[in-house]
Amino acid sequence: MDDENKLKSDIQIDNSQLYQEFLEERGQILRHKWLESEKEGRDIGFERALLDWVTNHRKKWRKDKGA
Repeated sequence: MDDENKLKSDIQIDNSQLYQEFLEERGQILRHKWLESEKEGRDIGFERALLDWVTNHRKKWRKDKGA
């Protein structure tokens, strides 16, 4: 078992609400990255997509989600 899988099994991170919320946000960021990259005709990169999504979309997404 590698270190990451051992850590997950040790603290049961897969079932935690915090981890699930992280996965949801990450999915939104990746979707945003894809959409913005399509608009620009090139890969904008994860960091730029992350910063743009957090700055311009996260607050509304959380409100709509009820978080």
